[in-house]
Amino acid sequence: MKLVIANESHARYAEIICATIEESAKVRGTGIARRTPEYILKKMANGNAIIALEGEKFAGFCYIEVWSHEKFVANSGLIVHPDFRNQGLAKEIKKAIFDHSRKKYPNAKIFGITTGLAVMKINYELGYQPVTFSELTDDDTFWAGCQTCKNFDILTRTERKMCLCTGMLYDPGKKEKSQKETEKQTRFNDKTFKRLKNIKQALFYKKEKSEN
Repeated sequence: MKLVIANESHARYAEIICATIEESAKVRGTGIARRTPEYILKKMANGNAIIALEGEKFAGFCYIEVWSHEKFVANSGLIVHPDFRNQGLAKEIKKAIFDHSRKKYPNAKIFGITTGLAVMKINYELGYQPVTFSELTDDDTFWAGCQTCKNFDILTRTERKMCLCTGMLYDPGKKEKSQKETEKQTRFNDKTFKRLKNIKQALFYKKEKSEN
């Protein structure tokens, strides 16, 4: 398996990347904004993406988005082709795009929002911390990307203060924890994230039921 910084020579994979993202979004219902091949091609041309290939076969992808004049960056669109899932590839891609982001935008805060417990765990191992949405970028273009999510109405009703997703942030200005501290906190956060997700779902579903 080869993970490389994508460029214009990988343009032929743009269609399958978008199709894989769209199919995954349909299954999950949340968490992945749909993108066009043109959008993916732009990320490749700018050197803001990581692609995973098994020989010539597409295996996975993730790209960088830049917000608020490079004060914030997000590692978005993490996707693994169904033929290569459950092999730890998502974690490898996530680490590769994270390292690339730190090198290319060393002063930027790296953030993301997700409902996936596996992604939350990977993020925490990389140094992300759970935060409120108010600590993330206030760029309207970023939040507009949530419109394709079925829970966008929740985000709107709470005035972007809360949703089923959890916000996570890596701040390069903060001291990194030791490996032992990280492993201990990760075990704790696995339970915490799961409990938080269940609480959010229960609260919002209860509210929606009462409104109907």
